[in-house]
Amino acid sequence: MTFSVAVSGASGYAGGEILRLLAAHPDVEIRTVTAHSNAGQPLVAHQPHLRSLAHLTLQDTTPEVLAGHDIVFLALPHGQSGQYTDALGDTPLVIDAGADHRLTSSAEWDAFYGGAFHEPWTYGVPELLVGAGKQREALRSATRIAAPGCNASTVSLSLAPGVAAGVIDPGDIVSVLAVGPSGAGKSLKTNLLASEILGSANPYAVGGTHRHIPEIRQALAAARPSRGSGPSTGSGPSTGSGTQGSGSGAQDIRISFTPVLVPMSRGILATSTAPIVEGVSDAEIRQAWESAYGDETFVQLLPEGSFPRTADVLGANTALIGLAIDRAANRVTVVAAVDNLVKGTAGAAVQSMNIALGLPETRALSVNGVAP
Repeated sequence: MTFSVAVSGASGYAGGEILRLLAAHPDVEIRTVTAHSNAGQPLVAHQPHLRSLAHLTLQDTTPEVLAGHDIVFLALPHGQSGQYTDALGDTPLVIDAGADHRLTSSAEWDAFYGGAFHEPWTYGVPELLVGAGKQREALRSATRIAAPGCNASTVSLSLAPGVAAGVIDPGDIVSVLAVGPSGAGKSLKTNLLASEILGSANPYAVGGTHRHIPEIRQALAAARPSRGSGPSTGSGPSTGSGTQGSGSGAQDIRISFTPVLVPMSRGILATSTAPIVEGVSDAEIRQAWESAYGDETFVQLLPEGSFPRTADVLGANTALIGLAIDRAANRVTVVAAVDNLVKGTAGAAVQSMNIALGLPETRALSVNGVAP
């Protein structure tokens, strides 16, 4: 069976990467691509690298244009997907690459995003630990999927094994990320101009203000075996204290999160540390990550003493993880590298789509990067 696909936001970075992956997918047909200000123009005028899709013209992003497909991908700015999702009730599978359906707490949405709150959907990080299982189990029956924030999924995948195994204390997490500007989208912004970022490293969203923080807390809370109810289902917004994933333990997960913009077009290198729980051995710490990812294709733990580079995951749907145990500081250090546009966004969306449709999970996705 061939599934018909529409991709909104097709002139942007995330939309373009979704299209690049789907163009090589044998089970889908890309029928419709949409945009806002670029509607009416050829797709290749904005995605000139997508030569196999040169026949497509960008249409207006409206519910009517998006309706009538088997699968709809929404690659729109945060806060814009929700206006379309209610109108796509008859679409068998909808995947949102924005933030509109990620959070379970309306209070956290108000605090970090603002605007209308929409019901949470099944979270699109298949390898993420959720209680005693993994997120892919929830994706097998999903019809509405929220693709992750790239920074959020990178940090969550980095630390979830330690939280799930109880070998690290999630009450004192510190994460510093080197990120490429493509994660900020394609719209013109002064701080993203080449003359502003070349030869410089610039921190942003400093002091607990980054929008991916509640998403990380939600995911790590769900990793706890006795509290695994966070992002795994789309059962509706939480109520109560207003903390992320209320009732799932997110209130005692504390993270200092600092992203730094660096002059590489794409990629994330996330360095995260957390205290070691008293009495835990080095072998038990490493075993937590080996058990979590030993059988995974796209999340790979590197040998002891090895650490990843962003260059090694460019173009791949791979998260490479290096683990160090710092006994002098009594902390675990995890270094993770992903391509923010692939494993961080589009690759996670396509991987989740494959699972939801009952297709091989790796279809149209590669573990191999591009070098040099």
